[in-house]
Amino acid sequence: MLRWRWTNPLTKMKVKQQLILLFLILVSPVFLLNFYANMKAEEILKRHVTNAYVELNKQNFTIINRDIDTISKIMNTIIVNPVTQTLQTGGDDIVTRVQKYSTADRLLSTYSSSVTEGEAIAYYLYIYDPNGDYSFAPNTSIRFKGGGVFFYNDRNRQDWMTEAAERKGKGYFRVFEPRSLSLTQPTLAYVRAVNSTAEGNKVIGVLIAINMNKKMQQSLQTITLPDNGEIFVTDYANRILASSVHDAIIGQSLELPPELVTGDDPDGTVDEISAGYIYVEHYNYEAQQKLIYKIPTRSLLQQQNELKRVIATISIVYSVFAMAVMAYFWRSLLTPMQKLAVFTRSYEPGRPLPHAPAKDRNDEMGVLIHSVYGMASRLNALIEDRYLLEIKQKEAQLQILYQQINPHLLYNTLESIYWKSSLEGNSESAVMIKELALIMRIGLSRGRELITLREELEHARAYMNLQQIRYEYEFRLTWSIDESALDCLIPKITLQPLLENAIIHGVRNMADDGEIAVSVARNGDRIAIRVEDNGYTEPDYGLIRQLLEGERADTPSGYGIFNVQQRIRLHFGQGYGLQYSPREGGGTVVTIGLPAREQEEQHV
Repeated sequence: MLRWRWTNPLTKMKVKQQLILLFLILVSPVFLLNFYANMKAEEILKRHVTNAYVELNKQNFTIINRDIDTISKIMNTIIVNPVTQTLQTGGDDIVTRVQKYSTADRLLSTYSSSVTEGEAIAYYLYIYDPNGDYSFAPNTSIRFKGGGVFFYNDRNRQDWMTEAAERKGKGYFRVFEPRSLSLTQPTLAYVRAVNSTAEGNKVIGVLIAINMNKKMQQSLQTITLPDNGEIFVTDYANRILASSVHDAIIGQSLELPPELVTGDDPDGTVDEISAGYIYVEHYNYEAQQKLIYKIPTRSLLQQQNELKRVIATISIVYSVFAMAVMAYFWRSLLTPMQKLAVFTRSYEPGRPLPHAPAKDRNDEMGVLIHSVYGMASRLNALIEDRYLLEIKQKEAQLQILYQQINPHLLYNTLESIYWKSSLEGNSESAVMIKELALIMRIGLSRGRELITLREELEHARAYMNLQQIRYEYEFRLTWSIDESALDCLIPKITLQPLLENAIIHGVRNMADDGEIAVSVARNGDRIAIRVEDNGYTEPDYGLIRQLLEGERADTPSGYGIFNVQQRIRLHFGQGYGLQYSPREGGGTVVTIGLPAREQEEQHV
């Protein structure tokens, strides 16, 4: 059955991370509350202000429409005037036509009304004259700011004249560029077709009232918005018809937030609160007009900013207090714990300890720190005692092993010298005595337990010379030595037991067919010494392995190779020692694995 076990995530975090998390938990609610309070206060204030300006916008839109109605009534008066209606009547003589033109021109000038900056609402009447009856009157441009009567035919008809005729007497606003009416700047005009009162819907001309943008600006100046708020009158395509901004260009498109969507109702009001402005819009579908307020929010939020500063001050004071508390605990708890953690991670048993901190605190943290340092000190003392005990034990084992080997070799050699000298005279005694002296000198080695491979090979050669003289062996003996390994260290009297086994158990009865080969090779930081014989008797390799590993203590034979194996491992470790294997073509190979450690390294 599977069991789900919950693990506390805090147990996987370091104390420093937990302390920082605690600080964030304590401080975060204050800042979240500060943010939420400021946001809600700002929203409430913006909404109240927006609602107030929605009502103001409706009233101002009514005032602007009232001005437009006034202009529309004046235009109605001009249109139905008999002078206007009879301008297109045919059959008049030239004098009558001049009188009609002059009377109509004076009529238009009487309705012109002054607005701002020396500008005036000027009315211009364009009469359709296909036969050129009024060729004496201007017909291509406006020549007078006060209005006037002009005539056009099919050749110089303008697009806006055709558009006005298609609207069948319904007035609309149009922005005229300077080039279209020979003006100095763009102007907003109210355009209406002039229908004949006698013939119904017959269009006899077009009546326009220019400088309507000035008239609207005069009305907009009565509206006061905070902090240089902007007011725009636009059509449904958001083209500017009039504005309270002096550098606003008539006819340009006004950029509005996409959220400010004009409704489908004939008349309505919408608003939008963006990042930096409040937009209030009142629209009229029939007139295709919109009145838009663009109010900066920074001036509206000054009172709220005072509240923000108070809340921010409280948050900062609380945060500073929390940081001071955190700094205190960081210094008194976290810093000592971090140092203690660094010490425990870097501490290795047996290595010298750093100085323990002074006992300047008696709280639980101080007790913990000094307890850890005390425990490490006691552990080092225990390791040092155990190390010294192991060294003494190894020295005692080596001394016992050497004491067992040296007498055995000495007694056998002396016996050989005795018998040889007795049977054959003294001809070869000097040689044997020389080799014996060399063996004894290297065997004693002034108390050294490790000698160079060079010395060990001299000892092995002396031993083999004595053996060949003693028993008159005729086997061949070859040496292949890597010169780079001669200065490396080896436990003394390592090769002699192996060579003795090669003679006794290998080539003793083979006369001149026997062969023993000794080779030394160095490979990096390891040395391999091989003792090979071509003996015809195959040894029990399983038994030899057990002897080398100390698994067969009940067998009296094999003590020599066990002795060598133990001494090598006592000096160099378990990764080194002897290895027996069959020789290709018959015989046995003994490989000695040693580290490439030289005399200077031993001294260090």
